[in-house]
Formats: sequence, structure tokens, C-alpha cells
Amino acid sequence: MPHIDPEVSVITPSYNVEKTIEATIRSVLGQTFRDWEMIIADDCSTDRTRMKLAAAEFADERIHTVFLGKNSGAAAARNMALDLARGRYIAFLDSDDCWKPEKLEKQLDFMKKNGYAFSFTGYEYINSDGVPLHKVVKAPARVVYQDMLKNTIVGCLTVMIDRKQAGRFSMPNLRSRQDLATWLGLLKKGIVAYGLNETLSEYRISGKTSLSGNKWKAARKTWFVYRQVEKLPMLLSFWYFCHYAAHALIKRF
Repeated sequence: MPHIDPEVSVITPSYNVEKTIEATIRSVLGQTFRDWEMIIADDCSTDRTRMKLAAAEFADERIHTVFLGKNSGAAAARNMALDLARGRYIAFLDSDDCWKPEKLEKQLDFMKKNGYAFSFTGYEYINSDGVPLHKVVKAPARVVYQDMLKNTIVGCLTVMIDRKQAGRFSMPNLRSRQDLATWLGLLKKGIVAYGLNETLSEYRISGKTSLSGNKWKAARKTWFVYRQVEKLPMLLSFWYFCHYAAHALIKRF
């Protein structure tokens, strides 16, 4: 690895993503901001993902791959990458999503000018072939703890965190919704998430979810975070869940 620490560390978990990982990596290589490292933690892929990761690492010294000893889920993969990250700023990008070329440059400038510790951006849905589906999720100006409980609008692929202000952190060992639990943990400390309302990321729906499918699973996991992670009382959990459900319907349709 280079001796000078990069300013931004891109955290990417991977598992059997041979069809999309190259597009994800290309979207990082195509960033107008260049001072980054990309750490890809592979969760025991059984397809050609590892071969493609080796080729990417060989082609660009800013890309680093690590491998979990056993299949442990996205949280464990992200945490392995976080442990190795050297950048002050942490940006998350899943292995089937993509960024627009100016994503890092614009978001980093947004954070530095305003002194923000936590930011996120708008994003759009794309299909399995990378074609836009003309559905955009806008970024509100700011999100605090109570807002996040009501509306899980912050897309993991858009988040950037300044570890100098927020401190080092890790994701709880959950099989899903570990990103939501992480954002809630940061916001609970008094950190505010600020939204840059530009469509700078692309969320691929095919293969992991759909605009209508999987919503019940997401709802159950959100309820789990309320009750088991945040330890909210039943009535308060129900109140927040009603808001979550309403916002989820608006976001999807």
C-alpha cells in the first residue's frame, strides 16, 4: 500500500457479484476526486468474483481486497474493511451499486465547507443492466435520530462519514439493516446527517430487491432494529413504524 494515507476510504463488501462488481469498481475509478482507496472485503464468494477482484487490484494500487475466512454477512465484511481503512473520510458502496463521476468530489466539498461529520446524497434506481428506472430518492436537508426512526431515507451507497469528528465506528453484527443500526448509533450521539440533494449514486435493484418485492422482509428487520437494537418500548416502536411504513410507500411509488 502507498505510504501516504488517502483522504477517502471506500468500503465495499462483496459476495457472488461477478456480474456487477466490475461496473462498481469502474464507477470508483471514474471519480473526478482521485485521492481514495477502495477496500473490498469478499465474503467467501463461490463464483468468479475473486478472480475479478484480483484483476482490479493488480490494475490499480488504490484497490485492496481482503477475504473473510467464512461467510459472515455484509456487516462483518464492512467491519473488516473499516479496520483496514486509512482515510479520514469513509464512503460506503455496495458491490452492485455505482456512483456518478463527481460523487466524491461534490460530497467531500459539501462536508468540508460546512464542517459536517455525516452526509448523504440523493440516488436513483437502475435495473440489472444499469438502465435508469426514472425513480429518484431525494435527500432531505438534515436528519436527526428521531427522523431516521421515522424515515430510513439515507441510502448506504450515498453515506460519507468524517472519522475525525465522528470517531471510529463499526457496524453491529446483523445480517440485514446493519446500516440503519449504524446510522442510528451515530445520530444518537448527537451527530446530524446532512443531505446533499443531488442524484450522485445509482442503486441497482435486480438481484437483491425490487421496487415492490422484499418490502415485508425490510419491514420486519426495521421492527427488529427498533425493539432489539434500539430497545424502544412497544408503543413508541409502533408509532415510529407507522411513520416508516408511510414513508416507505411514498419512496417506492
